[in-house]
Amino acid sequence: MIMLTAVLLASPAHAHKRVPETQTEIKLSFAPLVRTAAPAVVNIFTRKTVTTRSFSPLFDDPFFRRFFGDQFRSGKRSRKKVQNSLGSGVIVKADGTIITNHHVIKGADEITVVLSDRREFDAKIIGSDGRTDLAVLKINAGREKLPFLAFRDSDDLEVGDLVLAIGNPFGVGQTVTSGIVSALARTQVGINDLNFFIQTDAAINPGNSGGALITMDGKLVGINSAIYSKGGGSVGIGFAIPTNMVRTVLLGLTGGGRIVRPWIGAEGQGVNSDIAASIGMKRPVGILINGVYPKGPANRAGIKVGDVIIGVRNHDVNDTESLRFRIATSPIGQTLKIKLIRRGKVRFVNFPVEAPPEKPKINKTELSGYNPLQGVTVGNLSPALSDQIGMNLLSRGVVILEIRRGSASQRFGFKPRDIVKEVNGDEIRTVGQLQRVLSQKSKQWNISINRNGKTLLMAINR
Repeated sequence: MIMLTAVLLASPAHAHKRVPETQTEIKLSFAPLVRTAAPAVVNIFTRKTVTTRSFSPLFDDPFFRRFFGDQFRSGKRSRKKVQNSLGSGVIVKADGTIITNHHVIKGADEITVVLSDRREFDAKIIGSDGRTDLAVLKINAGREKLPFLAFRDSDDLEVGDLVLAIGNPFGVGQTVTSGIVSALARTQVGINDLNFFIQTDAAINPGNSGGALITMDGKLVGINSAIYSKGGGSVGIGFAIPTNMVRTVLLGLTGGGRIVRPWIGAEGQGVNSDIAASIGMKRPVGILINGVYPKGPANRAGIKVGDVIIGVRNHDVNDTESLRFRIATSPIGQTLKIKLIRRGKVRFVNFPVEAPPEKPKINKTELSGYNPLQGVTVGNLSPALSDQIGMNLLSRGVVILEIRRGSASQRFGFKPRDIVKEVNGDEIRTVGQLQRVLSQKSKQWNISINRNGKTLLMAINR
């Protein structure tokens, strides 16, 4: 037992890590670690009421229609039913603050948290962030100090480190699985907008979502979020959200109820072998900058179009997702050292970490009148609004935010996040300008929109 304690309390520094060397060490157990950590992992049960509509086959029966009329053909029977789902969560503060996944509690009418000692509490949602798939809950246990897991710096992880996953797979009850860190900085998973995951082979199954991934010092290093599976069960490829992102979301949602993410004020693309060859690089690495926002943080740091960013602080970055993660998890007001290549030479710049500005003001407006955009709610794009709705932060113009059901705009196929570029040949830059153009009578409307980077032209007759 003395040897186990020495392993658990070892420094996280890489130089102190080692593999088991004796039969005694190989026979050591994770049980003491689990006894300490498991009480901070909870089961989450949610309930939501959904309304379904169904048609009766009688509505298509000619005999039925003969006596009751054709109006019943369009009739629908509404039925409400309760959907139950389950997941896991982690207590991260003694006051009952819990971290889980956004998708675990999305749309829930009721949330019940069950502790490891089987006590049940109703939970309220403090905040939820779909872009990172994280949510913060709170339960009231009175004056009792609940067991919780402390955060560990997820940047300390190395591939090969031992980890434990704790959660409630398939609703069978709290379960612990062990494995190693299989990969770091997985950015091509496509689970949420800010892709940057720890990959592990510790078995993660449905119901584990929101559970804990812990290291051998008993600290939380990730929130289990998803698995790669063709049949629904674990195949040894699980993904966890790093605690450095979790900490940022927690501070935002518990601090002001809103997450304000720093922005870089530039856009670029990952350097592949063709790009590397064209700009004289020996190997493909980093992000090639191809756009810089005027007076933004990148611009003021001296970053220019054509620069290749290859590092933030002491971390390499090889794609836009990893760059966004490094910026988004840095405290606002801090200055970051960014490493880049310019004309074949390595340079360092000081980058100011800032929140995206709300310029111009959003001017959120629902459009009315006799025109194809009747029923849409639009706003002026700013870096702040773009970040809020998950668009390119350098986007400009007027964006569709909402579409009223049954409106003309819905029938014509407009969608949220469409950017209105031109109406009848007039370039649209502000909401006020769009309103003025739409107030003019026209027999035919020619509208150009940008949808996911592609230009679509719509010709609509009155």
